[in-house]
Amino acid sequence: MNSKLAALLTSYDEQILGQKANLRLLVSAILAGGHVLIEGVPGTGKTQMVRTLSNLLGGRFNRIQFTPDLLPSDITGSTIFNLKENTFQTIKGPIFSNVLLADEINRTPAKTQAALLEAMEEKQVTIQGETYKLPEVFFVVATQNPIEFEGTYPLPEAQQDRFLFKLDIKFPTAEEETNVLRNVLENRYNEEVIEAILDIETFMEIRREIEAVTLNEDVLAYIIQIVRRTRETESIRFGASTRAAISIGKAAKAWAYLAERDYVTPDDVKMVAKPALRHRIQISPHMELEGVSLDQIIEELVGAIPVPR
Repeated sequence: MNSKLAALLTSYDEQILGQKANLRLLVSAILAGGHVLIEGVPGTGKTQMVRTLSNLLGGRFNRIQFTPDLLPSDITGSTIFNLKENTFQTIKGPIFSNVLLADEINRTPAKTQAALLEAMEEKQVTIQGETYKLPEVFFVVATQNPIEFEGTYPLPEAQQDRFLFKLDIKFPTAEEETNVLRNVLENRYNEEVIEAILDIETFMEIRREIEAVTLNEDVLAYIIQIVRRTRETESIRFGASTRAAISIGKAAKAWAYLAERDYVTPDDVKMVAKPALRHRIQISPHMELEGVSLDQIIEELVGAIPVPR
């Protein structure tokens, strides 16, 4: 593993307490070139988790607070008429960044949410008919409150599928929560003094190393079996797409790299399967009535598939 990346992970663990597995998954997703959706009740540190990582990664960071009155042009930018020069001028929006934090993305209606679709998939933005390329290193990390909360709009399926992972943030244990409270009350956390550990050049070098991680045919077939099984089981109403298989493969390579291996194992696939699938499939109504969770179904589905040796 790159020494700077190891230092970043250590610093990240020191800054964000009680979310070690989710921190590793978030770093894996970004290294794999994917976008991440983080869901949790208010006050569980979702925004702080993303802001801290962006500070450690370096590069240009922008944050957008999504609200019901936010317009698509507030994200992408707009064209205005410059009276002084008598010409039209394009004002680029906050989406032109390396890391974009879309805070409480489900507080805004679908029309504004859709402004991110082209950027997330094609890394480009169209403003008044003109297409502008986004930086080569571009990630969207969105946070959202559970859709049961008042004043939220569920993300369209097409947009959810653009996210590599969906991470669920749970309440910390009593010990972890005590440590968080102590750090805050004693002013041990100050995001202004968090210095960048990586730079864009180092980040791209790590990305190239991850692309070289070996994913053999047996593990590839294992990934395909998992995705296809989601379309065949009665517990799932709508199964995962081919993009889900691609996401699992990319994320598994990044996870293997963080484990300091140059090859992917079935355990790597199991680790990333749940966050890569939970937002891409829909549970059957009869399973919902029985109180079975989506994560339980994914665990049973993956566990029933023979592991390649």
